[in-house]
Amino acid sequence: MQYKFIVIEGNIGAGKTSLTQKIGSDCNAQIILEQFADNPFLPKFYENKERYSFPLELSFLAERYHQLSNELNNRNLFKTFTVSDYYFMKSLIFAANTLQTDEYKLYVKLFNIIYQSLPKPDLYVYLHLNTENLMRNIQKRGREYERHITEDYLRTIQNGYFNFFKQNTYLKFLIIDTNNVDFVNNNEDYQNIMNHIFEKQYNMGINRIIL
Repeated sequence: MQYKFIVIEGNIGAGKTSLTQKIGSDCNAQIILEQFADNPFLPKFYENKERYSFPLELSFLAERYHQLSNELNNRNLFKTFTVSDYYFMKSLIFAANTLQTDEYKLYVKLFNIIYQSLPKPDLYVYLHLNTENLMRNIQKRGREYERHITEDYLRTIQNGYFNFFKQNTYLKFLIIDTNNVDFVNNNEDYQNIMNHIFEKQYNMGINRIIL
């Protein structure tokens, strides 16, 4: 195994958690899933973004750091590697699109203080879907607090990820276009993704694949 820590990321509704769980199960990997279902600010944020954006982003920052720090620094020795459906940098990407200028400046200061202490992923996989397919997946899973999500919001998040990739050339990014595949229900599609993740070598910076 060439990797010890892999991140599976993507926009809202891209299928990152589904792929993370499949990889974890098939490869005997330690799984880290983002814990957000019980966040009391999330439903309020979608109802009133201006009021609840700052407490929401601060709560996510604290929760993500606490979870990643604990699990990455106390790895299960009986697992082959660790796979997570998010990474800490996600906090900056979402905060940049939700916070006011002064709030974001303060947020960045807090973020930078704690980011340096976290292990960095060996490979950062980004599942890319267009906004139409993202909206379809979001509607299909029917989470009440996501019903206010718009295509415009998804596009801003997508642009935030791409800007992050361009600015952080010290990491390996693998962007996989999954618009024409169904890795959840089609095993051939899933095995194709697995091959690209685990059987190929990638350079630092951005690497792109269209399936």
